[in-house]
Amino acid sequence: MALAFVVPYNNRMTTITYFVHSITTDNENKRATGWQPGELSAVGIEKAEALREQLADRQFDVVFCSDLQRAVDSAQIFFGDRFAIVQDKRLREANYGEYTGGPFFFKEHVQDFINVPFPGGESYHDVERRMRDFCDFLAANYDGKHVAIVAHHAPQMALDVILKHKTWEQAFAQDWRKTGGWQPGWDYIIAS
Repeated sequence: MALAFVVPYNNRMTTITYFVHSITTDNENKRATGWQPGELSAVGIEKAEALREQLADRQFDVVFCSDLQRAVDSAQIFFGDRFAIVQDKRLREANYGEYTGGPFFFKEHVQDFINVPFPGGESYHDVERRMRDFCDFLAANYDGKHVAIVAHHAPQMALDVILKHKTWEQAFAQDWRKTGGWQPGWDYIIAS
């Protein structure tokens, strides 16, 4: 079961359930997809279809996804035509710049890019700014609603920083990808 962290303020809140896109061919080959579209692998499609079955009884007011193809494809498999699916570029993965498409050798050194951008790309603080803007948008337009998001690693870490008040170092250290704690959705609360 996902845990929600609530900071009360004016008793208004928006609930987010966050889903990561399914497995891609780049994931399987340990390559950094970044802002490239990415393609779901056969295993990724199979896992996405299995998650769709787990989500059959879940209700959301709207589904947002990154505009990168792997997230769009995942959202469509997860939810089909049950909900409106809205693409939003603020939900993109970090822009890895010159590292895009190459081996994900920097995976063990992501902390180096919290404040300093990837060469020709962006920093994790840049992703945080995008996600803060998106959270403000949700708070203003989806108060009292339950929103699903289908996106990537960096936006989820940014939500841990923004809504769970972790440092970037804590978010990376406690990331489910390191701890093996995958689950069918993570809940977050925007209290405004």
